[in-house]
Amino acid sequence: MAKPDDRSDNVKKLQRNVQNTIENLEEAEEYVNEFAGEISSRELNNIEQKNENRRESIDAFREEIKDEAEDQGKA
Repeated sequence: MAKPDDRSDNVKKLQRNVQNTIENLEEAEEYVNEFAGEISSRELNNIEQKNENRRESIDAFREEIKDEAEDQGKA
């Protein structure tokens, strides 16, 4: 038998994902600031692309948090 869909903690999980993604983004930015003169342009481009993806993910997580919070308010 399938487990029931318990979404009661989705907002908390999404918020944790946002925080982890922000931390990863900040760590990458700190790395670039500290080692900019030592890393290749290819590595720099990779980091910048990952950070852009992280920013997009953060926006998507925040939209999902908003949706989940609204859905929980209707229940």
